[in-house]
Amino acid sequence: MKAILYPHGGSGNHGCEAIARSSVQLTGADCVLASSSPEEDFRYHLDTCCRIISDRRQLERFSLRYMSASVKYRLLRDLDAYDRLAFDPLLEAARGCDAALSIGGDNYCYGENSHLYLINRELRKMRIPTVLWCCSVSQGMIEGPMLEDLRGYDRVVARESISFRTLRAAGLKNVELFPDPAFRLDRRQSVIPEGFVDGNTVGINLSPLLLHHENEKGNTLQGIVELIGYILRETDMQVALIPHVVWAHNDDRLPLGGLFDRFKDTGRVLMIEDRPAEEIKDIIARCRFMVAARTHACIAAYSSCVPTLALGYSEKSRGIAMDVMSGDPSFVLDVSDINYPGIIREAFMHLVDRERGIKDHLRTFMPDYTGRLDDLRI
Repeated sequence: MKAILYPHGGSGNHGCEAIARSSVQLTGADCVLASSSPEEDFRYHLDTCCRIISDRRQLERFSLRYMSASVKYRLLRDLDAYDRLAFDPLLEAARGCDAALSIGGDNYCYGENSHLYLINRELRKMRIPTVLWCCSVSQGMIEGPMLEDLRGYDRVVARESISFRTLRAAGLKNVELFPDPAFRLDRRQSVIPEGFVDGNTVGINLSPLLLHHENEKGNTLQGIVELIGYILRETDMQVALIPHVVWAHNDDRLPLGGLFDRFKDTGRVLMIEDRPAEEIKDIIARCRFMVAARTHACIAAYSSCVPTLALGYSEKSRGIAMDVMSGDPSFVLDVSDINYPGIIREAFMHLVDRERGIKDHLRTFMPDYTGRLDDLRI
């Protein structure tokens, strides 16, 4: 079995890395990863599990192929001619593949993605089965070109119940529900920084994207400041600030770095350096509690049976948290509901009060939940 995985934004988003790694392992296929940032994937050694290619090429204005595309665009009104040429490396790599897995988990959450639609049309012309793999979708967006593209997939695999119901309500029949493959991501032992107390550290992850979705600007960051202050005053726990995305345009280290500067002199607040997804999971698994904005930081915690408060801004975080925690909404705090800073500390105290029960639930729930992935085939 040979498969191409696309569109992959690069392993600087360790959630993307986690999906790619776990999908290769889960399918057992000979996989080609078509990436828009292959240098990131080599940096985190993703080439040890799959072949990495750049998904597009720079257009050479005076080449024969470029001139051919120009003729098609100008005379034949082929509006996709230039983009089709740009994505030729991906399309060429797909020839001979048994399946094409669209692995961008939230590519249908933030509006139209015309490049993805184009790639899908070309793959389908080549009669390569397309599978939308471990996706979330946004309610109210599935119409027009997006709906047409979704209907073209041979299979659609939703990773949480909210998106599953949304897809079915939109009239799609080829929809299945499975956990995100990253629940099965391997854990690789990582170097633990000095001051990290195994089993008595609170992991905290924040993202610029979460802060962008606030209704009341500043409440979330101030709420985390109050939470850390509470932990330092009222408990003996340490705090580890854990980035999960380090893209220049969307870098968790920016808000987390500000928190570290504020509390570094206490000696109890640590900044975790960037590392591959499997090592980040090891760090998270050693935490006592996790408070996280990034979905895959939450997934690393859930799958390691760490009590987790998800700070959500989309269907994926709410849906996964609700599925894992048996429909209990108290373990996900939507950023739009953070209307005063103290609500984060209150939600965390609720987590602490139910620590034993949460751990017991996760230890019982996780084997069967992740075991469903054994039935997921390409």
